[in-house]
Amino acid sequence: MKILITGGAGFIGSNLIEYFLNKEYKVVCLDNFSTGHKHNIENHFSNPNFTLIEGDIRNIEDCTKAVIGVDYVLHQAALGSVPRSINDPITTNDVNVSGFLNMLVASREAKVKRFVYAASSSTYGDSKGLPKVEDVIGKPLSPYAITKYVNELYAEIFSNTYGLETIGLRYFNVFGRKQDPNGAYAAVIPKFVMQFMNYESPVINGDGNYSRDFTYIDNVIQMNELAMTTQNKEAINTVYNTAYGDRTTLTQLVHLLKENLAELDPKIKEVEVVYGPNRLGDIPHSLASIEKAKTNLGYAPKFSIQQGIKEAVNWYFENLKK
Repeated sequence: MKILITGGAGFIGSNLIEYFLNKEYKVVCLDNFSTGHKHNIENHFSNPNFTLIEGDIRNIEDCTKAVIGVDYVLHQAALGSVPRSINDPITTNDVNVSGFLNMLVASREAKVKRFVYAASSSTYGDSKGLPKVEDVIGKPLSPYAITKYVNELYAEIFSNTYGLETIGLRYFNVFGRKQDPNGAYAAVIPKFVMQFMNYESPVINGDGNYSRDFTYIDNVIQMNELAMTTQNKEAINTVYNTAYGDRTTLTQLVHLLKENLAELDPKIKEVEVVYGPNRLGDIPHSLASIEKAKTNLGYAPKFSIQQGIKEAVNWYFENLKK
């Protein structure tokens, strides 16, 4: 089987590439390296089952080239980050909406068997209910959230109109190895880890009571594989929460990180935590119901936040300690 992984040099994409190459799939990576990194995938360059196409999903020719002979698409390419989308809504829309549409068109024309794509928990917007259930969403709270909801609408149209099998995975705060701790829009876990490792105080936005369903990368890999391979016709042309199904406050998260890092470097115990203002566009609480994924796909996440943090901290300490 041949898989195209868009955004394959990014955090989630590079983990998917490694996993599927180890299972002896043929894997094509399409990436323009705007947020991904060559060092995430360079150890595969000599693998005959791996092909890198340096290109941009905003360019339909690149998309068309990338899907040649491909059985499945795992579409991870996107410009993430709520703050980035608030600062630059036009580029976020170009990549996440126009680029997504290009990939759908190219996949349809290449007669790809199934198109599995990264959706987002940001689609729940201002809906108050917890846990979040797939068919109850609110109004989006950021340009990024709008783009990810539009992805779902386009995928549904392509399923209904053109018969392209699609499955959307609404990722909830994914973390783990290879997640970039640098840059203005770094995710909270790698950013906090790097600050602790450098003996700098991490800044929590708000009072620390905002909560998230933090989801370790291996749970996300499992969901992608299940979505790609399921033979259950009832399970396709829909969206699934991709999460662990538990929530952790930011204060709890920071203490968990500090505790695990202090086992590796006792000086980290002395680092203080700082609280700052709430961030624009952030939802207060996020918690996924994973019942639909369990029922339709047989999803059984193996890593809790505690297990995932231990794995992630060890990886960062080993790979990024100065």
